[in-house]
Amino acid sequence: MKTLRIALLAFRGCMATQLFGVADVLRIASQIDAYRHGGPRVHFDVHMVATAGAAVAVSAGVLLPAKRPRGRYDLLIVPGLLAERGNRWDATLAPLGPELAFIARAFARGTQVASVCVGAFLLAEAGLLDDRQVTTSWLFASEFAARYPAAHMKAEAMLLEDGGVITTAAVTSAFDLALHLVKRHLGAAVAAATAAAALLSTTRTSQAPYVDHQIAAAPLPTFSGRLRDWFESRLSEPYDLQRVARAFHVSPRTLMRRVKAETGHSPLAMLQHARVDRARHLLASTRWSVARITEEVGYADAATFARLFARRVGEPPSAFRRR
Repeated sequence: MKTLRIALLAFRGCMATQLFGVADVLRIASQIDAYRHGGPRVHFDVHMVATAGAAVAVSAGVLLPAKRPRGRYDLLIVPGLLAERGNRWDATLAPLGPELAFIARAFARGTQVASVCVGAFLLAEAGLLDDRQVTTSWLFASEFAARYPAAHMKAEAMLLEDGGVITTAAVTSAFDLALHLVKRHLGAAVAAATAAAALLSTTRTSQAPYVDHQIAAAPLPTFSGRLRDWFESRLSEPYDLQRVARAFHVSPRTLMRRVKAETGHSPLAMLQHARVDRARHLLASTRWSVARITEEVGYADAATFARLFARRVGEPPSAFRRR
């Protein structure tokens, strides 16, 4: 029987859900695998570790028993912590020097490292994510990208693996990580059975359907902010660049240049974002037909809008409404 040594890194303020979630799903998978094959084929040897080798006060204020790391691990899992938009990351990460050193040392020794949610900040701070494709909670993706420009942020991804490093999305992506490990080491059938037993989804591949753009949106500069407000009051009207430019007393070229410089997008892309956000709201809060909502946000052809919606949200309007 193969043994896989897994370290779950506990530190002050970390989210214990993300540690226990992985450990519990692996336990369930082991039981299912043993039942199907007359005994376990892989032993998930899970250790709760802390660099100080003592109990740790996690995010809920509960003391979590942990032991000092010993030996080499096959996999190190780093959870996230409670944070708010505009978090002071320097102050948050400064006390975690021993944990950052342990992460870097473990990776250098050949241990695969995985993060859950904003645990990606710890991996990046430890120097593991330069030139790698990574993800984190959609709520903090822009802050991550600004702080660690050498990493290639894929904010819509649920789980990414690049060069021995796994990063995952927001809080409950701990379960996606656990199922990913089960599938890798015990196979797709056991992973599917584990998901069924634990009522977990096996189809989540993107964070995009969950993004609340009203929360996620960073404040816009004055000019682009006024343009967004102008668009939001005219979503059903046809897009006309010349008309928009006249409304803001600039040339079309100046309008394009200023908006691109302030937001990285074109005026049309801003309008499309606003239309999709409005459609999301209407799909979730009304019983209007998709056709009526399509018309409400300025599209004559439902199929065209459905493609735009799916491209930005990760699923078509009908699937978004059902979920």
